[in-house]
Amino acid sequence: MTISGMPETQALQHIQSALAEDVGRGWSDFPGDHSSLACFQPHNVGVAVLKSKEKGVLAGLDIALAVLRTVDEQITTDVFLQDGTSLVAGQEILRAYGPLTSLLTAERTLLNYIQRLSGIATTARKWSQHLEGTQTTLLDTRKTTPGWRLFEKYAVRIGGVQNHRMGLFDMIMLKDNHIDYSGGITPAVRKAQAYLDRHSVHLPIEIEARTFQDVQEAVELPSVQRIMLDNFSPEECVRAVQWIAGRKETEASGGITEETFLSYARTGVTYISMGALTHSVKNLDLHFKAVSL
Repeated sequence: MTISGMPETQALQHIQSALAEDVGRGWSDFPGDHSSLACFQPHNVGVAVLKSKEKGVLAGLDIALAVLRTVDEQITTDVFLQDGTSLVAGQEILRAYGPLTSLLTAERTLLNYIQRLSGIATTARKWSQHLEGTQTTLLDTRKTTPGWRLFEKYAVRIGGVQNHRMGLFDMIMLKDNHIDYSGGITPAVRKAQAYLDRHSVHLPIEIEARTFQDVQEAVELPSVQRIMLDNFSPEECVRAVQWIAGRKETEASGGITEETFLSYARTGVTYISMGALTHSVKNLDLHFKAVSL
């Protein structure tokens, strides 16, 4: 079982750590949500509603619910939507019922998760819609928040974008440093293939090409499955795709903006990868507010 893309045990540990950070467990000699504890007694109960304050795409609902359960098992919820829903301003997502101290203790941690993941899903949905009518697939990258990768890549998928490699373990990607330290593309690829053969491991090999000459070299290497066209202009991508002529997958990456995005998609590349899907998104504006019973 998973919670917003992360194995349940791992996700619950993540939540517990986030809550400990907020209430001061392990950080303070006197931990607790003192603002709420000062104002309310355990028998004071109420309801809080999670709403969207702007248009976007919902992601992270499971982890929001898990935060509430972790803070207090007495909290109950009515859930009205699901991940992937296109939100409008003022739309109600869920209602939570329980002790006021517990609802308020959960508030910020809950919002930190669901606002971040919904912001990523919203960004992914926007970019993926730009590709409608083309043959190009959009990918994310490893430019994620440490400890949040599974959550963030889940949110990317909710937005309709495919994940690139999850980490360093599920693909060989030979980038500029690997190539330069190895003395060139061909030596780097040969080392990679020898490593895979030695360990009886089957992983795809992708090579980063910085020039058209790199493309010409990489396309002749049987071990290479995909060629990344790094910081190529759209015109240079067209030339490279025509030269490769379907012999390898192609991936455009680097320097791609909203103004140039469609130009790259129309070059015929197999993939476009964008770190901006996770590393510089704006959180979706949501709130978790008390309402009258």
